[in-house]
Amino acid sequence: MAVGYTALPMSETEPPIDASTQPREAASPPPPPGEFDPRSIDLGRVECLQILNERGELDEGLTPDFSDDDLRRVHRAMVLSRAFDARMLAMQRQGQMGTFAPNIGQEACMIGQVWPLGPSDWFSPSYRAFGAQIWRGWSMERLMTLWAGYHEGFPPPEGVNDLPFSIVIGSHVLPATGIAMGMRRAADPHCVVVNFGDGAFSQGAVAEALNFAAVEKAPVVFVCENNGWAISTPLAKQAGSDLLAARGVGYGVHAIRVDGNDILAMMTAMGEACERARRGEGPTLVEAVTFRMSLHTTADDPTVYRDESIVEPWKSRCPIKRFESWLVRTGRLDPTDGDRIRAACEEEVLEARARFRSNAQAKPREAFDHLYQSIPPELEAQRMEYLRRLDRKGVE
Repeated sequence: MAVGYTALPMSETEPPIDASTQPREAASPPPPPGEFDPRSIDLGRVECLQILNERGELDEGLTPDFSDDDLRRVHRAMVLSRAFDARMLAMQRQGQMGTFAPNIGQEACMIGQVWPLGPSDWFSPSYRAFGAQIWRGWSMERLMTLWAGYHEGFPPPEGVNDLPFSIVIGSHVLPATGIAMGMRRAADPHCVVVNFGDGAFSQGAVAEALNFAAVEKAPVVFVCENNGWAISTPLAKQAGSDLLAARGVGYGVHAIRVDGNDILAMMTAMGEACERARRGEGPTLVEAVTFRMSLHTTADDPTVYRDESIVEPWKSRCPIKRFESWLVRTGRLDPTDGDRIRAACEEEVLEARARFRSNAQAKPREAFDHLYQSIPPELEAQRMEYLRRLDRKGVE
């Protein structure tokens, strides 16, 4: 990993953090457990990584070793994620989709965090992970079915080692850590990636997960998507420091801060973190500095609590724009390929929407079927009255 890069500030009004100013190294090895040595305190260190800046300029000393085919595939996955996101937003505004959490502007963070995972690795997503889920094997029509409120869309696809996400903030991080602890004890040579936002980092469950993982050397990679806002709460109002990666040091977890809009940095950092986990070297905390360009959810209006002038500078930091410009400049993409790929992705999303519409049929008579294995008498009475009303209306 490269040390000494300055991560992007969370807003134009906040100064960047100079990652080259690192806490001093320990003067001597730590004492054995249970002993107190006042001469030595290991303050740890946090690395910071950016490979491709917002102008699409590559740090030549950090040129990653990815094949051109893989880079083109990742680029298309990012474009597809944004096309899917935009179409979902349009469907929601038209009354064809339920409330969901847009991911526009965080495509590099999403695709990069699952890039190194194989079929036998596990992924535990938060609810803002469309692109990552599509990469992992979820069909777009399945995700539409999920967010439209149909039970059939919620379970992960067959053969995909993903956990269902939870709307309860941060609650999925402990189960993901538990899976990793089981892997460690069973000598399973795979790993778990779990993502969460900066708001979730204020939840006690996330702190407990970090502690369990550190003690157990669990093969888990924690990805904190620091997008600056926990719904309407800016990071400055929920944390005394915007360097969230530093929290990992306090738990004994290897930590790194990454430009989350730089797909090359995300792929590199996540690849190394997953390899560390698989080798038995324990967990890693990856803080991905990005920005929520759109709504928290479609039930949200960000103009109520943040000035749009804060959003404007991040448009130039667009993860797709910077990556595509570098691919074109280096001859990995033709100048006309970007428009062609966007059109093809849009068509793919429309085809998924057509499949969703043909399959998503409401089943009102099943409304009570998934609540209890043995339904209580009072709910059974309600169910019978409900069914009688459906009969009177002629609803199948």
